[in-house]
Amino acid sequence: MKTAAIELQHQLGTSWWGKRQRNLLAKVLAPLANAKIGSLTVTLPNKSQLSFGDQHDKRLAPSVILNNWKGLRKAFSGGSVGWSEAYMDGDWDCPNLAALVEWIVVNEEHFGDMLASGKTKQWLQRLQHRRNANNKRGSKRNIAYHYDLGNHFYRHWLDDSMTYSSALFDEGIDDLRSAQHRKYQRLIDELAVQSGDRVLEVGCGWGGFAEQLCQQQDVSLHGITLSKEQLSYARQRIADAGLSGRAKFSLTDYRDTRDQYDHIVSIEMLEAVGEQYWPTYFDTLYARLKPGGRAAIQVITIEEKRFEGYRDNPDFIQRYIFPGGMLPSPDIFRSHASKAGFDVKSELPFGLSYAKTLAHWATAFNARWEDIVPLGFDQRFKRMWQYYLGYCEGGFRAGSIDVYQFVLEKPHCAP
Repeated sequence: MKTAAIELQHQLGTSWWGKRQRNLLAKVLAPLANAKIGSLTVTLPNKSQLSFGDQHDKRLAPSVILNNWKGLRKAFSGGSVGWSEAYMDGDWDCPNLAALVEWIVVNEEHFGDMLASGKTKQWLQRLQHRRNANNKRGSKRNIAYHYDLGNHFYRHWLDDSMTYSSALFDEGIDDLRSAQHRKYQRLIDELAVQSGDRVLEVGCGWGGFAEQLCQQQDVSLHGITLSKEQLSYARQRIADAGLSGRAKFSLTDYRDTRDQYDHIVSIEMLEAVGEQYWPTYFDTLYARLKPGGRAAIQVITIEEKRFEGYRDNPDFIQRYIFPGGMLPSPDIFRSHASKAGFDVKSELPFGLSYAKTLAHWATAFNARWEDIVPLGFDQRFKRMWQYYLGYCEGGFRAGSIDVYQFVLEKPHCAP
């Protein structure tokens, strides 16, 4: 196999236009020649192919098809966000986005700053991210942006529990519904909920956890959300299950909660809080718990070594999927919990379960797309969500992101 530089020169010739494209390719793609794990095949717009990495290593072998040259220009000027926008615009395709992301992550130490945005682009991305700050008004707007796409949209591709968070798979458990039930059950068991307990669920989603808990225990559960769509669905769900006497739901910001509870559960809600408000989040949970009470928090985390770079460079997810969001690293989570007064009683990382969950979602999303179209969504929206699901799956597979269940306890001696 020819080296990337020689192959590019051969394919593009020496014309002025060829030189221009060759320079662009060299700047964007040449660093890929340093890959050590797996292989990548890139099909150029003229149908010729370039190969990177170890061609004999087929364990991880994604491929990219460049439909035109625009994608490389967007990647050069906009970094990883520009590359994702190029996919949304149809400038390139990939049969397995998750494998591509995993390949990039496991080889990225050899790529330098290949996908870093230019300074001007970085500044604009940071400015946009700051505009999405999660004060009370901003939180409502940001949550509505993602979760109020409509219950019918999510019903088409989530499992029948309407759970939009990682399942917990195990040997012998392959179906998503059972793995979601297992996730909820572990949270219930870790909290040691008993009949008569008062439970606060911060970010109740469509009511899946509430229904499972209330079916098992005679508790008083208060679920809060900022999504009107979720609120309507959760209320109807609990009423249909005959559990209205055990659960209530309200459109409430976590900062506006009152009273104290025996237990708190918060499933993948911290990611939407925003770094500026992490201390407020933990302090609020601490204040809402009775002494000796426990909080079970499921949260997506980012690898420790990546946090500073991620904090300074908003990514595709923050730009297009969860405005205002921010992932903590595991150590940062522990630090904030400790500063608020909590003791960390247990923690369980299960990132590969999230990768499997996302693969289930992607398969269902693609299979049901024709049913989703009449809801008013176009091809760019479809490609944005395909990229989102594959981007996250690849990150979990590579270990750049993870998901944890943390169990925190408020000391018995706390005032």
